[in-house]
Amino acid sequence: MSPMALLFLTLFNSMLGLSVLFPIISPLGRELGLSEFQIGTLSTAYALMQFLLAHYWGRLSESRGRKPILLLGIGGFSISFFAFAIVAQLGLSHAIAANWVYWLLLAARLFGGAFSSATLPTAQAYVADVTGKADRTAGMAVIGAAFGLGVIFGPAIGATLAGISMLLPVYFSAALALFNALFVWLKLPEPQRHTHLGEPPKLSWLEPRILPLLVVGLAVSLSAVTMETTVAFYFQDRLGLTPAGTARTVGVALVIYGIVAVFVQGFLIRRYKWPALAMIRGGIPLSITGFLVFVFAGSFSWLTLALVLQGIGQGLAAPAVTAALSLAVGEGLQGAVAGLNSSAQALGRMLGPLVGTWLYQNASHTSPYVFSASLLFIAWILVMWGRASRVRVDDGRA
Repeated sequence: MSPMALLFLTLFNSMLGLSVLFPIISPLGRELGLSEFQIGTLSTAYALMQFLLAHYWGRLSESRGRKPILLLGIGGFSISFFAFAIVAQLGLSHAIAANWVYWLLLAARLFGGAFSSATLPTAQAYVADVTGKADRTAGMAVIGAAFGLGVIFGPAIGATLAGISMLLPVYFSAALALFNALFVWLKLPEPQRHTHLGEPPKLSWLEPRILPLLVVGLAVSLSAVTMETTVAFYFQDRLGLTPAGTARTVGVALVIYGIVAVFVQGFLIRRYKWPALAMIRGGIPLSITGFLVFVFAGSFSWLTLALVLQGIGQGLAAPAVTAALSLAVGEGLQGAVAGLNSSAQALGRMLGPLVGTWLYQNASHTSPYVFSASLLFIAWILVMWGRASRVRVDDGRA
């Protein structure tokens, strides 16, 4: 099996474990007596550590190797999810007070974010090690396809397991991560091209080659996470569902969302190999359309259509930003630029839950989607006519 295929399985397992929680985290939080904003801060804490440490892990992978850093990331993820499940179990049984439940869950998420932040930048650098410039965009799409396939199966598994116990999906995720760490240790090779030793190179956020693309990547991430954080609330409140019904309904919708993402990233991008900047220019308007459909949707079908449109746009834009950043710098800076890209995405994941839940509680139920559409429109202007449109991407086409 090729290194890319093995990396695909590694990332699929990682995303599967994470996405199992998507349909249950909101109703579980409400069962624990947490507010929507508190539930949002659990995601923010996770992303905060990724924002702070992703660049560090990406640079460290240049000197310590890609495989050891991947193992650290996956192992930390597993430990944090076991801790999360145990604390939630104590909370549901009223063995500890609700306030303590929140703070202990927050600590588990901070720990998990600190270590899991190593996974994505190291994986992106791994792809850069094993692909040429002509195949870089398609290679980065493999990461998105693995994530998308995880989103197909993860929510379905989570919704099914939640029918037995709301905490069973959390224990499942933790155990799956242990299996994934074992798989990486036994099967995934260190990339042959990766030979850098010594002090990892430094790369500034303000580097003109990458800053505009980082801003666009932040906008794409922030808009998507704002939606993901509130979508279960929106389904529950818009359709009048019970907590268990929310888990099942959102699970089905996210399966469809994941199928679309896999088709776009696993088939369309790899087959047609469109230029990275062209994919960004085309993907962002599709995401905007999806968010606008959310605003007016009043049924399961229309809500799912909104997810599909946003998923197509996200599926085109996200891997294209990653590929464009990789192609904008030399081979010796792949770990560094992957770390900065992951930090920018993590900043979006950190702010998204706060912005989304605050708007949902204090403005209106549709305001998170209006915000996301507006943010992406600004990013699209930057790509079409701003500094991002003038970034040199050395793939020979964009």
